Amino acid sequence: MAPSTVLRGGEVIDELGTRRAELRLADGHIVEVANSIDPGPDADVIDALGCVIVPGLVDLQTHLREPGDGHVDTIESGTAAAAQGGFTAVVSMPNTTPCIDHPDLVRMVNDLARAAAHCDVMSSAAMSVGRAGDRPTDIAALYDAGARLFTDDGTAVMDSAVVRSVMERVATLPGAYVGQHAEDEALIAGGHINEGVVSAELGIRGRPVAAEAIVVDRDLRLAELTGARYHVLHASCAQTLDLVRAARRRGVDVSVEVTPQHLALTEEMLRGGDALYKMNPPLRTTADQAALRQALADGQIDAIATDHAPHPDERKSLPLHEAAPGMTGLETSLAAALTELVEPGIAALETVIAALSWKPARIAALNEWGHGGPLVAGAPANLAVIDPHERWTVDTAELSSRSSNNPFRGRVLNGRVRHTFLRGSSTWSVDRVPSAAG
Repeated sequence: MAPSTVLRGGEVIDELGTRRAELRLADGHIVEVANSIDPGPDADVIDALGCVIVPGLVDLQTHLREPGDGHVDTIESGTAAAAQGGFTAVVSMPNTTPCIDHPDLVRMVNDLARAAAHCDVMSSAAMSVGRAGDRPTDIAALYDAGARLFTDDGTAVMDSAVVRSVMERVATLPGAYVGQHAEDEALIAGGHINEGVVSAELGIRGRPVAAEAIVVDRDLRLAELTGARYHVLHASCAQTLDLVRAARRRGVDVSVEVTPQHLALTEEMLRGGDALYKMNPPLRTTADQAALRQALADGQIDAIATDHAPHPDERKSLPLHEAAPGMTGLETSLAAALTELVEPGIAALETVIAALSWKPARIAALNEWGHGGPLVAGAPANLAVIDPHERWTVDTAELSSRSSNNPFRGRVLNGRVRHTFLRGSSTWSVDRVPSAAG
């Protein structure tokens, strides 16, 4: 038998359920699944006792910063961060410099990711030329280059005719879908945090939940009109969830994601003015957070997505009205979700893993690349070994991202990725020193 890796003593969680099993990996695949495996003399044996073995995690919203901002983060360091977080595939966002609005740029991102070999990357593409919002991109050509998600993430396309045109084209392409950074540009102009009690106390202009709800409502109605598949990026408020429920009752093909930060943090964290907690869309109220948590626990939210957005320290150390929004999250996403949802009993471990693995894999058609599938003999060996009980302190110096703008730094989180495998090759081990940090 070819050299192999045997995972011993763990519990498998996948779409088939939860069960005790050992796995042998060889030639890029799972070649054996059994209650007990004799590893033989040449196998690399990994002790997974007390751990769960899951299909590799899939992130629907990762900012890799290339092209244009390689000093902040790169495809190399960003995908290394993904592997450290248990991810075997991510969907990269197009709001780079230049933005990803041409087929050659889609292919460039995917080629750089293949060279890095830390995880698979499916580049999304812009809905509008230059992300200017006034002319649709060549959706068919971008699709042929490999894009499946079409979005101007970072800004909303406010021209309804442009959105309708994109949706009409997307509706004809198998696996394609439209996503939107849903915030009405006029309503959020000059705003920096959630519009509410905290913004009023700080004397800072806010971004109201209505800005999100208005765009989501418009887009859901256009999706209903065109038959396109629509994905709500980083839902942040209860109003959005109400709109999604109503649209589903009407038969609209809609999926929705939420970030770990919107599940774990609220606007209250901003009272001290720390821009580490500045996000777009902003952190909302405890009532919105509770609604998001309950919807995730009930399975109404399809995916947990990181919205990993690296920024240099100098851009996050500014006052709130000047600081850049966003945070890194690939390395801490799983642990934040386990700490805030599973540990207090809000959601089952299986529910959280589903929202981080096979559900997002299906949304992005990454199941066709071998991600998120059941861990059975013959399947690609894309998987992660997780200790759901290990407690660890987040030290950004030990993370793979080049940027340190993570609001969980210094916090003790519950649950840690021990190993990540991409097509049977180890891309992360907890004992490895991150090489992409800097």
